[in-house]
Parts: sequence; C-alpha cells; structure tokens
Amino acid sequence: MILELALLQIRPGLTADFEAAFAQAQAIIARMTGYERHELQRCVEDDHRYALLVWWDTLEDHTVGFRGSAEYQQWRSLLHHFYDPFPTVEHFTRVPGLTGEQ
Repeated sequence: MILELALLQIRPGLTADFEAAFAQAQAIIARMTGYERHELQRCVEDDHRYALLVWWDTLEDHTVGFRGSAEYQQWRSLLHHFYDPFPTVEHFTRVPGLTGEQ
C-alpha cells in the first residue's frame, strides 16, 4: 500500500470554500481504481494549511490511473485554484516493524 501525502496551503480567506469544494471532490477520488481511503486534516497552528493523506494500492494507481484520468481534470478544476503555492506531493510506504501497531 502507498500513502500519498500532499501539504496544501490555501489562499487567505478561502478555507470555507476549499472545504466545500473538497466535500464534492472527495467523491471523485473515492471512485478511482486502487483508492483505499483518504483523510483531510487542518493544521492546528495555521488554519490555511491542510494535510491530505490518500492510501492507494499502488503508486501507479495514483500517478498514472488517477492523474491520467478525466476524473482528475474534474478534481483539478474543483481544487487547484485554492492552492498557493502549488502543493508538494510525496509517496510513502510503511517501514516493517516500525508502525506502532500490534
């Protein structure tokens, strides 16, 4: 499983609009092949900063399947105009034995 982490900085004064748009956009990503789940978390210290976490079956489910899809264009039109600067997106895998899970 792959964890996508995107740190999102939202333009001042637009957090409510962003959250409303994200409520629509999350249905788009949830339909994609390889999608497992997602979380959107708001930063405690900066209420214009969010962490988007998306779990995918494979890296390619995100980078090829989702980003190469018509659905991504819908996602983009709903959300990308809120970001300043454009987010950094990175992908992670678990380190076996070091997850804190029993």
